[in-house]
Amino acid sequence: MLVMVLGLIVFFAIHIVPTNAELKNGLVARFGPTGYKGIFAVVSLIGMALIVLGFHKLQLHPGKNPILWDPPTWTRHIAMPLMLLSMISLAAAYIPSHIHVWLKHPMLVAIKIWALAHLLANGDLASLLLFGSFLAFAVYDRISVKRRGDLGPLGKGSGPWINDIIVVAIGVVLYAVIVFYLHELVIGVSPMA
Repeated sequence: MLVMVLGLIVFFAIHIVPTNAELKNGLVARFGPTGYKGIFAVVSLIGMALIVLGFHKLQLHPGKNPILWDPPTWTRHIAMPLMLLSMISLAAAYIPSHIHVWLKHPMLVAIKIWALAHLLANGDLASLLLFGSFLAFAVYDRISVKRRGDLGPLGKGSGPWINDIIVVAIGVVLYAVIVFYLHELVIGVSPMA
């Protein structure tokens, strides 16, 4: 549990920096835009690696991860289509599309849906900490983004309608790869089980 919690602290500590314009601008001035982005990326990856490693270990040793409640089967059936929407939102974060414009901040939408889906489907302490903290941070970050007037990396551009088809296709492929391969490989648990 300690490894995962440490990873959450590291990951969210670096992600709080952009929500404080004065702090971010000071770091950009000190390290330059490329240096700031490099530090941000490295610290984020370290945090994410610790989160995944810690969560994976807890799945392998259930005695260290108490079950707080046993979610009913129907919640898992809700989680699966929510995850498809999450992956489509994630794809929309990187491709100018009407979906991107409609969601305003598709990365944060993807994180909120991902976290909610996993909270519905899991009742263990590690899941509550992991997905609950991501959901809380995504809500906080959305409020912060709105306050700052940040349009995100793609701004207001929607791109041609074909991009919406591409976003959905990439989201579906990403969903399939995760559900049928990556989830079990990385986390040790098949969502299809």
